[in-house]
Amino acid sequence: MFALMGVAREISNPDLESVAGFRLDGKERRRLNDRKLVDSRKAGRPYVHELADAGWSWCAAELSAGLHGQVPSMEGALYAVLGGLARYLDRAELSLAELFEPRPEREPGDTGELIAAAYRELAAEPGKFIKLRELRAYLADVPRAELDATLEKLYRNQQVNLVPMANQQALTEADRESAVRVGGEAKHMISIQRG
Repeated sequence: MFALMGVAREISNPDLESVAGFRLDGKERRRLNDRKLVDSRKAGRPYVHELADAGWSWCAAELSAGLHGQVPSMEGALYAVLGGLARYLDRAELSLAELFEPRPEREPGDTGELIAAAYRELAAEPGKFIKLRELRAYLADVPRAELDATLEKLYRNQQVNLVPMANQQALTEADRESAVRVGGEAKHMISIQRG
């Protein structure tokens, strides 16, 4: 629930796994859907999810709920942070939805600039390879077909370098789903010398 609150938009299972480390599947997805906390739908092969109004309300109540019995230390630390967030929202008279607004709409035709900006944010330095799944998660509001077409164009113009992951055994399902096919080969990694 908090992961969906944090992204504040519809997100696919592969992108959710990239951002939060898990997918929302099976019994857990059905339970949240049945309780009207999360809206889920099929988008091609993967499910996409979005926090429903009742989910936003649950998150807002949970911010100040405090600990529920014995919990691991990391969960206790999270609830301490959430309590501080609740106090801030109360003082600032803001809602969670206002705090976790999605990025503003972008201008059409600037996908190449978005890719370069995202790469600069994600890569430690120019020329370092990052996984395409990280780039896709960062640019989750860009339609896949548009992102793929732009990546292929930049690659063919030698503005980006796309390569398959060297150790194919280490590929996760999210890595495979995030690959872009160029010249019949799945590419999983990207680098940009300057952007």
